[in-house]
This record gives sequence, C-alpha cells and structure tokens, in this order.
Amino acid sequence: MLSIIRETPPHVFGVRATGQVTADDLKSVLLPGLEVLTQQYGEIYYLLVLETPVENFTAGAWFQDMIAGLKHFTKWKKAAIVTDEKTVEKFTDAFSYVAPGEFKGFPMSLLDEAIDWLTIKT
Repeated sequence: MLSIIRETPPHVFGVRATGQVTADDLKSVLLPGLEVLTQQYGEIYYLLVLETPVENFTAGAWFQDMIAGLKHFTKWKKAAIVTDEKTVEKFTDAFSYVAPGEFKGFPMSLLDEAIDWLTIKT
C-alpha cells in the first residue's frame, strides 16, 4: 500500500510503502502525485519511505514504477529512498550515475536528513 506523506516541503512529493504494493497503488497514488508536482513545479523532488521489503511490490507495481520514471524522465531532480534494506540503499545511490537528477539512499534513522536533503533545490 502507498500512502502520501503530508509532512514534506510543498515541492516534495512523499509516499510511504507498507505491506503489499500493487499497480493500483501506483496508479492511484504515485502517478497522480508526480503529475501534480510536474504541473506545479516542472520538476520532481521525491521521497519514498520503504517500510516493506521490495519483494512486496507486485510485478504490476514495478511496471507502473518504470512507466512513471520514463514518463517524467527529464523532470527528476532529487529522489530520496529511505529504507533499512542496505541493498536498496546502495542501488539507489548507484542509480544516480545512469539517470538524470540525484538519487540517494538513506537508512530509516536518517529520515529527517533525507527530507532536509530534498528541501534544497538544485
């Protein structure tokens, strides 16, 4: 399930992933949120708090995630993935080398630092 995190700066779209995450979650929460963000600001500052193992994302969710990334490919400025899964955190850091914008992984204990990092526009 994806739920919107309201305690972020206005230019940051944040979601919390818990339990099983499906394509419907991405269609009803993530995609509309990214649309609003790009319409209002022309760029994407994104926070994902991953409180569920990545194995809980269905194949359809991964497909919708890929569509979201490609649709807004040039709009990504910063994305912070907050998780205690070290593999996801390292993958996120490495993703910055192949994608536009900055992608950075943070452990759960540094959620506030992740939000602070997203607050600074580049």
